[in-house]
Amino acid sequence: MDTLQKFMFEDSAVRGELVEISETWRQVQSRQTYPEPVRNLLGEMLAAAALLSANLKFNGTIIMQIHGDGPVRLLVVECDAALHMRATAKLDPDASLRGDESVIELVNVSGQGRFVITLDPKDKLPGQQPYQGIVPLDGGSVAEIIENYMLRSEQLDTKLWLAADRQVARGMLLQKLPREGGIGGPTDDVDTWNRTVMLGDTLKRDELLETDIATLMRRLFWEETIRVFDPRHPEFHCTCSREKVGNMLKMLGSEEVESALQEMGKLGIDCDFCGQHYEFDAVDCAQLFATDLTGSAIRPPGSVRH
Repeated sequence: MDTLQKFMFEDSAVRGELVEISETWRQVQSRQTYPEPVRNLLGEMLAAAALLSANLKFNGTIIMQIHGDGPVRLLVVECDAALHMRATAKLDPDASLRGDESVIELVNVSGQGRFVITLDPKDKLPGQQPYQGIVPLDGGSVAEIIENYMLRSEQLDTKLWLAADRQVARGMLLQKLPREGGIGGPTDDVDTWNRTVMLGDTLKRDELLETDIATLMRRLFWEETIRVFDPRHPEFHCTCSREKVGNMLKMLGSEEVESALQEMGKLGIDCDFCGQHYEFDAVDCAQLFATDLTGSAIRPPGSVRH
């Protein structure tokens, strides 16, 4: 079972998390086949999104994106408050990969790559927009890119260790929180932070990929006093629906949709995340642009076609 384990170092404002994602990762990979360096990059982002999402104090979704200027044009991972996850990648169809490309070679060849984090509340207030942070890609790994983002945008000292292969995506996060009173003080926090980061830096990629959460925690922090919380369990879940696809078509406008219908007869749309196929014929599209004020576009009972 996919597992995320949160823990806290006693008498210090330093927290940690370990995550192991295998079943969700297999489901992501079952939809598309990616070259090995792209696959591993997406897997690391999947682990990172779970680690960051587990600390969010709002009911919504974190959307993590890398917009690349190299062979990889887009990497997207979404994770909501329940740790429901989905992920996908888009490559330049003309790209030819050796198989050992670095992160920079994949997404930041010309220095124009961008890292984007969007926080999208589930129950938005009228007129409320999702929060979005956009920064240049700064770092030679997914971990470094996110660490630099967190320090610049959130003013939080954050360290990440990430690794992924075909079977599993794993990660560890350490974070030094602002002190809000209580036992200890800033000196204690700095000492604990420096010590735990040093221990984390002994963790190598192969060890992270091959070692379960309990063993890693015991191996790294056996001399520390740690408070462990109830584990949580990420799982694959796609939020696509016929209604959302219909809304996307409405955003294109009736003229463009009608033109596409004349050319193709009907519109077929596949979800990039789960592969679900949606079809809209001329009748479906006519209903989209003849909806009532509530925006519902539901085929009358008895007329559903398969």
